[in-house]
Amino acid sequence: QVQLVESGGGLVQAGGSLRLSCTASGRITGINVMYWYRQAPGAQRELVATTTNGGSTNYAEFAKGRFTIARDNGSDNAKITLYLQMNSLKPEDTAVYYCKADRWGFTYWGQGTQVTVSS
Repeated sequence: QVQLVESGGGLVQAGGSLRLSCTASGRITGINVMYWYRQAPGAQRELVATTTNGGSTNYAEFAKGRFTIARDNGSDNAKITLYLQMNSLKPEDTAVYYCKADRWGFTYWGQGTQVTVSS
């Protein structure tokens, strides 16, 4: 099993920044792709960014130039930390942000962290 715990959400004014973290623990060996998703009230969950174990990254159009995904695999195989640096935040970025990990055909989700951007 893999446990994912997000943190770093909060309330920020438009134009501000937040850095989200997601700590993966448990059976983390074999995790390749990790993701950030978000879900706004009344909307479907949407992909924000992805990163692979090899360091490749991809972003949704709305995230390009403002958000940066990064991953720290640690030195002892005890945990992986996934980050999402979000700059120039807009009210439409308000959502619950989730991290996801794929491991050998299984998908794991965190519980989410709320990001609220005020205008």
